Amino acid sequence: MDAKLEPSDPVAPDDDLPAREAAYEKFVWDNLKRNYLGNYLHGMLGMTGFRLFNTPTFLPAYLHMISGSNTIVGLGLALQQVGGVISPIFGASKIEHRTKVMPAALWMGGLARMAILGVAISGWLLKGTPLVASVLTFMLMFGIFMGAQRVVFSLLMAKVIPISRRGRLQAWRNATGGAIGAGLAYFAGRWFIGPNLLGNGYGVTFIFAFFLTSMGLWALQFLLKEPEPPTTRTQSRFRDRLREFPRLITQDRAYAFFLLMQMLATSARIATPFYIIYVAQTIGMSGGTLGLLSMAFLGADTLSNLVWGYLGDKTGFRLVLLFSIATWVAATVLLMEVHTLPAILVAFFGLGAAQSGYMMGAQTMILEFGARDDLPMRIAVSATAESITATLGPLVGGALADMIGFAPVFGISIGFLAAALLLLIVAVKEPRTARLAAI
Repeated sequence: MDAKLEPSDPVAPDDDLPAREAAYEKFVWDNLKRNYLGNYLHGMLGMTGFRLFNTPTFLPAYLHMISGSNTIVGLGLALQQVGGVISPIFGASKIEHRTKVMPAALWMGGLARMAILGVAISGWLLKGTPLVASVLTFMLMFGIFMGAQRVVFSLLMAKVIPISRRGRLQAWRNATGGAIGAGLAYFAGRWFIGPNLLGNGYGVTFIFAFFLTSMGLWALQFLLKEPEPPTTRTQSRFRDRLREFPRLITQDRAYAFFLLMQMLATSARIATPFYIIYVAQTIGMSGGTLGLLSMAFLGADTLSNLVWGYLGDKTGFRLVLLFSIATWVAATVLLMEVHTLPAILVAFFGLGAAQSGYMMGAQTMILEFGARDDLPMRIAVSATAESITATLGPLVGGALADMIGFAPVFGISIGFLAAALLLLIVAVKEPRTARLAAI
């Protein structure tokens, strides 16, 4: 962990790395309660708002309503992922040499939230094709800044939260955020979208998401005490860092296989935007049903994240990934095969639990590979690789859904998940075990 020497600490010479490392560790533990609370509030409020906006119910349903096209739904999700292809690498190159990254976090996080506000307001100001074009543009902007902020906020957590506390932090912030988000999702579907509140029920929902995420960012800014690291990389040109990617991947076989597993699992999102549209065509859809399914998807966080977080702290996050991907497969099969509302609710609960477990496992496990100074760029490489596959998925899925229906799209998704699960079992090793063995 990194640390900034306090006035009361003994002054360490510039070349005394062990002393600076010890001071860094001391700073982290001395400020853990404050930084834990800041990360908790930021994650709880931020994830509540982001999931209300980005859950695979409201936004795909809204896009389908204003466009009438599965292909446009896929295009919107693809544009969102395109934004995340280059921005993580660019963001990492701008912060990896800095001792303080919170100012960049505020800019990137704030702009991501403004994109949500843009989607919301467009519904009142525009109609028809201009409305579709505006929503697609803001989804692209959302993806760009979310990709950059993913690197920054992951690095912030790695700097101020010890490895033995990261799982439970994410467990509780996701659980409480999921509980609030589930209730708000049902409320939004029932009272905002159902009666089309203020002539734009979806817009009201997205504005609500904007305020929640903004409150989370404000809490982090107010509470976080960020340390300065004992070492940082020297600043280098963006293109020079791109040339180093092969070395960053090939020097650690465990990370290389982990990266391939991420790309396979992310490719399975080819089906994600179409879960809710499939249900609408199968059993029908109302504002109440939409809210109920959103509540089931987000409510899965309330129960599953506590399990994922504590399991990850105890055993490492490889096991979290194994269980979550297996659950993802089972829930997709249930959604395809049983067309009753209770079964579909169980399927959406399973999908929510699986995808939240995958996100927690992948985003936390990445922090445990390799050297600390390479962490920003390693996060960026993973985020970019995921975004590339997630970009193609919705586009291909939307076209296939229009041409041959949803069943083949869901089948392809299951195939990618099965391949990711197999690779995880046979080739991806637990980095925490390897790190402890090297001590």
